[in-house]
Amino acid sequence: MPQLPRAMLIDMDDTILSAYGRPEIAWNIVATEFADELTPHSPREVAETILSEARKFWSTAEPVWRLQLHEARQITVKNGFAALVAAGKTGLSEQLAIRIADRFTAYREEETFVFPGAHDAIDALKALGVKLALVTNGAAGIQRAKVERFALTHRFDHIQIEGEHGFGKPDERAYLHAMSALGVEAPDTWMIGDNLEWEVEAPQRLGIYAIWIDTHGEGLPPGAAIKPDRIIRSLTELLPAERR
Repeated sequence: MPQLPRAMLIDMDDTILSAYGRPEIAWNIVATEFADELTPHSPREVAETILSEARKFWSTAEPVWRLQLHEARQITVKNGFAALVAAGKTGLSEQLAIRIADRFTAYREEETFVFPGAHDAIDALKALGVKLALVTNGAAGIQRAKVERFALTHRFDHIQIEGEHGFGKPDERAYLHAMSALGVEAPDTWMIGDNLEWEVEAPQRLGIYAIWIDTHGEGLPPGAAIKPDRIIRSLTELLPAERR
């Protein structure tokens, strides 16, 4: 394992916190809660259609939608309902779409938790003298609330939230600003996160050592062109063996 760097930039959602991973499970659970109102559709059919539309939406969405996540989810559920109608199936009301989207948002917040060992790993890295920056995309209020709720503020030398700074990953300013705040340069820095574009490809272009966290052990997507410098499943793997 490479010697520890002077600094690490660490993502928050699905790196430190279990937040947005496995959306297919979350949509199925939420759809099941509304089963009686989805007739004649099954919760599974509705969940799969919404998820398909959500993936289409996010594949082309402008960055501003990361700051309007609540509204984006309402749009994707409405798009899912529209897809059912386009396929010749029974329509569902817009009001129901909004209620399902809002429940999904609440469910995600309820189910968010700190990955086992994450707090201890961050504390150990800080004790070893590594400078730490939390670099997360998303709306200021939502992300700052998670930082506070999950006791992350005191664990980092720099907290950088897209909605507070006006830019986020993969904009190179996100990485350059965080490194400047820590007083380091790219060769001194590791980036750790779950998004191959945001936490691997973009930082690698700047010369940052990029580590992809694969918490569910699913491996790289088939044919992935992006190659992390290292793959881990837990932040504890960043520690020297004797500190794990």
